[in-house]
Amino acid sequence: MQFQISPQNFKNSHFQDAEDAEMPQGPTANGDAYEFDSIEDAVEEIRRGNFIIAVDNEDRENEGDLIIAAEDFTPEKAAFMIRYTSGIICVPMVGARLDELELPLMVENNTESHRTAYTVTVDYKHGTTTGISAADRSATVKALGSPTTQPSDFARPGHVFPLRYAPGGVLTRVGHTEASVDFVKLAGNKKVAAATICEIALDDGTMARRDDLKVFAKRWGLKLVTIKDLVAYRVRHGLREDF
Repeated sequence: MQFQISPQNFKNSHFQDAEDAEMPQGPTANGDAYEFDSIEDAVEEIRRGNFIIAVDNEDRENEGDLIIAAEDFTPEKAAFMIRYTSGIICVPMVGARLDELELPLMVENNTESHRTAYTVTVDYKHGTTTGISAADRSATVKALGSPTTQPSDFARPGHVFPLRYAPGGVLTRVGHTEASVDFVKLAGNKKVAAATICEIALDDGTMARRDDLKVFAKRWGLKLVTIKDLVAYRVRHGLREDF
């Protein structure tokens, strides 16, 4: 069941009930109890407009991102993401749509450790104020996820970070940018191949790792998957090119 946001949910720490959370069971190579959800189940959650969590390799960032389709990013879901993540809300999108919106890369010479392809930041101009509130960022993200939005609808710079998806997706680059857009494409019912992502953080500001993410996923009823499994899913189903 998908999470329900209530004042009590926001009042409590999202990890304080770790001892009481029922952990998913399943053997791993080192004998620990652990398992991830299936890619099929995660795709269905994206199709329904819900969040999922995707974790990358332990030898890469070893972080888990909340992922949802851009068009489903309501103010309530924006508030949830802001509350439980680093707060840097990014919108991975295919390059063709970014070009239509006249959103170039932020820098010509990208020296970021994983070469994350940030574009110029934006705020939606219509019906927003400063651009930083949950409602304003929801409006900006949903505008990025709309096929009818025009370049003139955005102020630059802003508070939302579009990201340029690498052609080929996770078969080209094993990152959250590509995984999130691949999930939106697999869902098959979204108007634009655009997602919304942000890294889940602990209450002390450090990043949530795999064991932390198990607790978080269990508490909020979210599907937890790995990008490694998404790569295998695409290969297994013959989705080796852009789809």
